[in-house]
Amino acid sequence: MSEMKDLVEYIAKSLADEPALVNVSEIEGENSVILELRVGPEDMGRIIGRGGRTANAMRTLVRVLAAKQGKRVTLEIV
Repeated sequence: MSEMKDLVEYIAKSLADEPALVNVSEIEGENSVILELRVGPEDMGRIIGRGGRTANAMRTLVRVLAAKQGKRVTLEIV
């Protein structure tokens, strides 16, 4: 499961002005995983994107990765 966490972290750090403040935590259940993405307050708009497009694109990518592994994943931006 760490591939999904690494992917979200890589994308977020690439977009953020302050990559040191990017933190991704993983909460794993039996068939599902919750990824919590935390960024600095200045980078929140950049991570979410205009109309939520960037956030939705990241969610789509991790869902596809999870589906290949037979899991469900939720990406929450905190």
